[in-house]
Amino acid sequence: MRTPRENRFSPHTPLGEGAEFDAIRRMLERWGPRARRIGDDAAVITSVGERSLVVSTDTSVENVHFRREWLAAREIGYRAAAAALSDLAAMAAKPIGMLTALTVPEAWRDELDAITDGIGEASEMADAPIIGGDMTTGGELSLNFTVLGTVRNVLFRTSSRPGDRIYVTGRLGGPLSALRDFQAGRIPSDETRIRFAHPVPRIAEALWLSENGASAALDISDGLAAELGHLAAASRVVVTVALEEVPAMAGMSALEVAGSGEEYELIVTAPADLDTLEFTKRFRIGLTRIGDVTSGPARVVLTQGGESVNPPTGYFHFTD
Repeated sequence: MRTPRENRFSPHTPLGEGAEFDAIRRMLERWGPRARRIGDDAAVITSVGERSLVVSTDTSVENVHFRREWLAAREIGYRAAAAALSDLAAMAAKPIGMLTALTVPEAWRDELDAITDGIGEASEMADAPIIGGDMTTGGELSLNFTVLGTVRNVLFRTSSRPGDRIYVTGRLGGPLSALRDFQAGRIPSDETRIRFAHPVPRIAEALWLSENGASAALDISDGLAAELGHLAAASRVVVTVALEEVPAMAGMSALEVAGSGEEYELIVTAPADLDTLEFTKRFRIGLTRIGDVTSGPARVVLTQGGESVNPPTGYFHFTD
């Protein structure tokens, strides 16, 4: 079994910039020793034989993460569950179950069956049985998931080292393209709408990457540039990415896709070249090398045509 690079920073993983993370830092200060090892996509709890138990929680809220006029109720249920399961993929964890807690306003009661079917679709797709939960009423629809998995080689975001290569799965920009169309009252293309409404957590892909040399990973929920910032802060390294290497959906510029959130593709680093051809053959999506990790004060360097460019703003729940 490959010896994983340990999460070397304690008691918490260094967080990136922004008001949301400033708020988390304040919470951690107030909790003190009552909180432990906060900052990765999921929490590693304890050993289960040769594997560790991994737990994460995620929430999707009406008018924050989705709007009723954009998606069918089944899509809302599926998308929220898939987003939670993506946190397990970021740690290279195999799902073993999930709990769902729903806040269902009276205006959504007639759609509950469809929401339930969407959650069930995500559960079946990821082989993550629904093992419990809770339900209440409230002012807006809210879907909360706690997902559990087990992992052999944990892909901590603190584990990147100078000399590592940086890769990304799939192609980026579809969710942002669809979002712009929704906001403008246009109908997105079938391809971009599917990327927005039906993301696929890269669980099998992450397991393969972990077994074939990956050292660290994150899923892209806040946007490529923002996630690279989290990686740089957590591992205390310089992350350099050439935007012209980033695989983009048709019609989207490299700089646009660097800010596209809710992609749920993976950023991975590895100390040696990964077999991108075998990955594509196996999973029918691309694995593209986009940059390198070097030593220095933690930061992200984006280049285009050899010139540095300012990183685009990703998605943050709190704004400055």
